[in-house]
Amino acid sequence: MVEETLPADIFIPEEFSEEQRMIAQTCRDFIDTEVMPVLDRIDSQEEGLMQALLSKAGELGLLGISLPEEYLGFGQSVVTSMLASEVMGAAHSFAVAYSCHTGIGSLPIAYYGNEFQKTKYLPKLATGEWKGAYCLTEPGAGSDANSGKTQAILSDDGTHYILNGQKMWITNAGFADIMTVFAKIDNDRVLSAFIVERSFPGIVFNPEEKKMGIKGSSTRQIFFNDVRIPVENLLAGRGQGFRIALSILHMGRLKLGGNVIGAAKMATSHSVRYANERKQFGERISAFGAIRYKLAEQVIRTFTTESAVYRAAHDVDLLSEEYKTVCLNENPTITAFAHMAIEAAILKVYGSEALDYVVDEAVQVFGGMGYSAEMPVDRCYRDSRINRIFEGTNEINRILVIDTLLKRGQKKDIDLYGQGEAAYRSIDDLDDFIGLPEDYFQRKSLIIANLKKLALCLIHAASVKHQKNLIWEQEILCNLSDMIMNLYVSESTLLRVQKIELLKGVPAGTVFRDILDVNLFDTVASVHRSALEAANSFAEGDELIRLVKGMKHWTISDPVNVKEARRRIAAVLIDNNRYPF
Repeated sequence: MVEETLPADIFIPEEFSEEQRMIAQTCRDFIDTEVMPVLDRIDSQEEGLMQALLSKAGELGLLGISLPEEYLGFGQSVVTSMLASEVMGAAHSFAVAYSCHTGIGSLPIAYYGNEFQKTKYLPKLATGEWKGAYCLTEPGAGSDANSGKTQAILSDDGTHYILNGQKMWITNAGFADIMTVFAKIDNDRVLSAFIVERSFPGIVFNPEEKKMGIKGSSTRQIFFNDVRIPVENLLAGRGQGFRIALSILHMGRLKLGGNVIGAAKMATSHSVRYANERKQFGERISAFGAIRYKLAEQVIRTFTTESAVYRAAHDVDLLSEEYKTVCLNENPTITAFAHMAIEAAILKVYGSEALDYVVDEAVQVFGGMGYSAEMPVDRCYRDSRINRIFEGTNEINRILVIDTLLKRGQKKDIDLYGQGEAAYRSIDDLDDFIGLPEDYFQRKSLIIANLKKLALCLIHAASVKHQKNLIWEQEILCNLSDMIMNLYVSESTLLRVQKIELLKGVPAGTVFRDILDVNLFDTVASVHRSALEAANSFAEGDELIRLVKGMKHWTISDPVNVKEARRRIAAVLIDNNRYPF
């Protein structure tokens, strides 16, 4: 928002190493041979099937990609683990079990465990001998996780904590051997975290939940009745649970952004293959402009999500290296994830909503057949919906984006308010007309820079108007958050297209320019609408006139023939008969 980023500063998928591509291919082969042929059996929750699949993945090393080598993991980068998450994201319910085990099921111990805990649990989690789960949500504690009632009391002899309480919506609960369980010790205000083994007496599991989608994912309520947990299974110390939960959520949100890419690419491929086969009025439906619009939009939303996800993942890797010399008491990677809280929330929201669009239009491309449970898009559609609720609802994450940004501005971590005030004051000097450079990338960069000024200006004006009460103006906060999200994704796409051309030359970037053109055209319109909604909500009279003047100046865009751009994007998809970008 306040500093320029150059193409050289980001990572793009076109830069994957040979090793990374081999890991991705291993994941792809595993899905094709082990998962896709048994999707119906997975959804019927055939006894032992999901555990067996996870064990096979463990034998291939796919469960330990993010875990340190000394605990039988691969010790790979966040970018590499994100690539594995992307590929596995196409595996429907298995993707949920896999993501839970490799993410929230294993990483709390990897990032916060002591040497004893890591040595005891991580090797078996890495190999798949043991499966992992994460127990945070309770019937009365969802988004407000710290309001949980589960309680742990130290035994009289000081050797165990006695755990009592209830957890719900627990993924992998039907078979998880190891669970990270959050509870308050005595009457503490904040949570602590415990490593709980399934074999501990006193744990009761409810039957499997009946769900709209991800039917093959094990989801149960768990009851803890006087469960005795050895004191050495307290994770990271008393009162550290809430910090662990937040940190793991940042990681989970970023990984979810990766998961949806794989699902979106698969749904887009389903769409184009059907469009190339189905004929109406004597033509393949892929020849019709209305269908090409849908196919192109599926590509655009998938490509832009991917651009932002790998930019953020690379930033986590860079920060992790930087923090190695300064993070003496905490894992540098988890510190990096915490630093990327805003980007993680952006990718969770944008990615889940992009996937929902893609699968919805996939059903529409299939027409009446899309409503049949025999078609693959039926499962895509149902499985997608949970992503807007997973890892904190999209509403919570929208608020988190802007609230975290405002707090960093208040702490002066970034010059948010200074630049916001400068943008606001500059409105008086703005001309009615703004010229755009001839150079393509300079022109696009200026458009994004102007949109950032508008966002900063609105943040300043809303903050001055509402002061500390701004946190209660959630509609305005969501307007500001949507502006920021669209800007981050569009800038990530711009930087990726620039870097593609730097690596491969201008001809290679032609269709990618079309993707950028349409995306940025839509972003300008979306940011203008969000800005107008926000301004109309808190400003009036001369103040509103002033802000509208700024909007008019900062939302100037170059003319784009979006119809022809979308047709060219769709043509590449149609020719390849799958997602090729």
